[in-house]
Amino acid sequence: MSESIGPTEDDLRQRAIKRVKAKRDLKGHLLIYVCVNVLLIGIWYITGAGFFWPLFVLFGWGIGVVMNIWDVYTPETTEEKIAKEMDRLRS
Repeated sequence: MSESIGPTEDDLRQRAIKRVKAKRDLKGHLLIYVCVNVLLIGIWYITGAGFFWPLFVLFGWGIGVVMNIWDVYTPETTEEKIAKEMDRLRS
């Protein structure tokens, strides 16, 4: 019977570095999203505030922001989850 060996310190460090970078990148993405959309709303307002065309950018780019958040905060796949799915596929 073989015992399951957990991740090494180096593995944990690499995963932690990856998550820290992903969170930093997400913060940058959110900052740029807010700044650009505030600028677009300002342009819309200054030019007569007719049809709210910045909605297209807010919505379209917003989908990308939501997917970025999902990617950063969704738990990683574990060996246990993989084994469970393999068992499910076998039956």
